[in-house]
Amino acid sequence: MSESLLRMTGVRVERGPRGARKQILHGVDLTIDAGEKVGLIGESGSGKTTLARTILGLITPTSGSIELRGQRVDDLSTAHRRAHRRTGTVQYVFQDPLLSLDPDIPVGESIAEGLLVRGGLDRGVVRSRVAAVLSSVGLDAGIAARIPADLSGGQRQRIAIARALVLDPALLLLDEPVSALDSVNRIQILKLLTELGHSRQLAQLFISHDLGAVAALVDRIVVLYRGNIVEDGPTRQVISDPQHPYTALLVGSAPTLSGGAVTRERRRELRLRLP
Repeated sequence: MSESLLRMTGVRVERGPRGARKQILHGVDLTIDAGEKVGLIGESGSGKTTLARTILGLITPTSGSIELRGQRVDDLSTAHRRAHRRTGTVQYVFQDPLLSLDPDIPVGESIAEGLLVRGGLDRGVVRSRVAAVLSSVGLDAGIAARIPADLSGGQRQRIAIARALVLDPALLLLDEPVSALDSVNRIQILKLLTELGHSRQLAQLFISHDLGAVAALVDRIVVLYRGNIVEDGPTRQVISDPQHPYTALLVGSAPTLSGGAVTRERRRELRLRLP
């Protein structure tokens, strides 16, 4: 069996002041293989963002372990953790691209920032890499001189994806990447992400509250409920035969997946079964 790209084992995260700490993640076990597309589904407050930030190394687990490409990364010193983040193995794409783009500088400089922080490349090579990654997301190199306010929502999201891709990551964390876009741009960005996944053997973790929005994009569904992974399986299996009442509620809330709206009585029955 090949080694997983990401392996989280028994990861527990607590947050808050001493004496009033709250457990956010409860012994999470998660693996993602190279090139795999996974949907992480859960309602607001379920722990999705904490899980993503823990994968990125921005939060240190209270207990458990995290391995990337077989290397333990959760117990690194602060300096080594920063150095590891500069490798760009894992990159994050925000729901709102403006959160990752400086509004006052040309987008080409924002894309180049990661390469410059990593170091070791002269300016000419950096410019070439920026032009190449812009081309890979369907944008002309000339757009590098423009600032975010001059771009459409779809263009800004492509820039945010380019900014993540320029470091040649193995895993992309995508937080509701198309929810802020109109239907045309939504379709185009999702098509782009699918093509990039194939061409780069790029693993992708789609983070969403909406199972119906990501089911067609992913190989596997992971359901997070109150900081616990309550379901993890192939997409078709999870949708056709959910094992946890919360998953059944999610499926029932997406008529395109369930074959029709779930009755109020059935929703009430499922909610009563939730822990």
